[in-house]
This record gives sequence, C-alpha cells and structure tokens, in this order.
Amino acid sequence: MKKQKKDYKPINLEGIKSYPIKRRKNLVSIKQFAKTIEHKGFSKFLDSLPDILAGNSIRDVIDAIAKAANKNRPVVMAIGAHVIKCGLSPIIIDLMKRGIITAVAMNGSVAIHDYEISLIGETSEDVSHSLKDGSFGMARETAEAFQTAVSPNAAGQGNKQKSIGLGRALGKQIITDKNKYKQYSILAAGAKLGIPTTVHVAIGTEIIHMHPCISGGDMGESSHVDFKILCSIVANLEGGVWMNVGSAVIMPEVFLKALAVARNLGKKVEDFTAVNMDMIQHYRPQTNVVQRPTTHGYSITGHHEIMLPLLRLGILSKLKK
Repeated sequence: MKKQKKDYKPINLEGIKSYPIKRRKNLVSIKQFAKTIEHKGFSKFLDSLPDILAGNSIRDVIDAIAKAANKNRPVVMAIGAHVIKCGLSPIIIDLMKRGIITAVAMNGSVAIHDYEISLIGETSEDVSHSLKDGSFGMARETAEAFQTAVSPNAAGQGNKQKSIGLGRALGKQIITDKNKYKQYSILAAGAKLGIPTTVHVAIGTEIIHMHPCISGGDMGESSHVDFKILCSIVANLEGGVWMNVGSAVIMPEVFLKALAVARNLGKKVEDFTAVNMDMIQHYRPQTNVVQRPTTHGYSITGHHEIMLPLLRLGILSKLKK
C-alpha cells in the first residue's frame, strides 16, 4: 500500500508560552567566573615546562600572540559557548582592553549566554529539568532583546542597526539598556572599545528561534553583515593569529569560508598562526583551522577553565619582557 504524502506547513509559534528569565533555574553564575590576576613570575613557570610536544606548542602560541600584538597585527579569538559557561569572559575582556585580542567571533549560543550574563549574572539553564515540560528555552527576555537589537526600527535608527551587524547591535543594546552585569559582557566590551564582535547564527540551533517575536529575516541579515565584517578581518590576518576555542563545527566552518572570500578577492593571507584549543580535538577545527589554511598550526588540548587563564598569564609575561 502506497503511503499518502503529508504536506507539512510551518508551525505557528504564536501560541508559545514564555516566562520571565529570573524564574529560570541556571547552572552558571558570575560568582563562579575567573579572576584576572597579575603575571609576576609566571615566565619562570613557562620556562620550566618540558621542551617536548605541548610544552613547546604553548610557548610557540604565546610567542606568536605576543609578536602579533607588538607588531599591531590581528589576534582573533573565535569561541564556542563553553568558553562563556566556564566563566572565562573576564579573561577575554581583559585581553581586549589591553589591545591584545583585536576581534572576537562567536556562534549564536555564545551571544545568548553573554547577553543573559549581562542581564541577570547567570546563564545556562538546567535543560534536563526544563525539557520535560516544554519550558526549555522559553525565557522571554533573551529573544526580545535579540529582536530589538536587529529590528529595522530599533531605537529609531531605521536600518542602521542591521547594517552594523548582530554583534555590535547586541553590544550597544546591552549598554543602552544598562544591564546590571554588563561589565561581564564580551559584546558590550566590543561595542565600548570599538573591537569587532561578530555573531554567526545557524537558524534553528538557538533557543531564541523558538519565540514568535523573532524575525528570521532580521536575524539572518544582521548575521550576514557580521560574516562580511569577519571576511574583512580575515583578509587582514597576515602576520596575525587566529584562535579557535571551544567550537567544534560552526566557527571552523565560518573561518574557512571567510578565508576563501579573502583569498578569492586577491588578499594575501598565508603567513599567520592558527590555533585550536579544546577539551578534545575534533575533525573540523583540526582540518579547517590547523591544517588546511597555514603551515603554522597548533592543537592544544585541555580544559578551557585552566588553559585560557594560563594562556593570558603567558602572553602578559611575554609582553612584559
């Protein structure tokens, strides 16, 4: 018996039930975040590491970042959500303020966690708990803020908000709304410091896409602007450093396309250092970041909450020298 095909229409999201974010059970708080300590004497620790394998790699990466910073070359950090959820925003913001990190690229989930931290000082809802009753992802403030940031009529700016890209628009929104914990926001820091913070969304992967207030057109257009901004950044990467930290799929793929655009337009992007830092090594970061694009590729395996504070101290001690 031949089965009759069913014609599926887009589901209507108007009946979605949301709730205030302050009612949500979260797993991460700013009380757990990393502290930015001084680097005095840390160079001795680096010198004490074995001249073998990762001992050499971490020193080489630190040297490359310090060299790029000294020569005013780009140091770009592409991050996944666990970097935020491991409490490392203060580490990244400190390196941004010092002029060491010159751009931050992130997937949509990073931007969501960053915004929620700025709003309530917490993020990362308990999915196992909320998935059972369908309340997962239904805190309303996050989705509303994203849509407000990219709306054509945001703050009476016409189409200006979408033209600056999703990352800058969100950062400005956090500052304009005076979110209580904005000092922990990478997006707000980027907007304040004039450092690019690009957000690369994949529709359907984030909690905000379940809300009826979200316009796929506004979101896609603003994120596409961010992709083109990132292409400009990558086109200027010669002599710089690209770091992929904690993103197994989206950011390695975005980087590969941005690099292809830059080279297709005749930009010289050959002599740069590429680094993948993660708890385990995945195919795409290894292939698209470390191996294919450059001969100066490094893979460093370890927990973000340990490796990034160590990296920061190493960079600062090297620059001090």
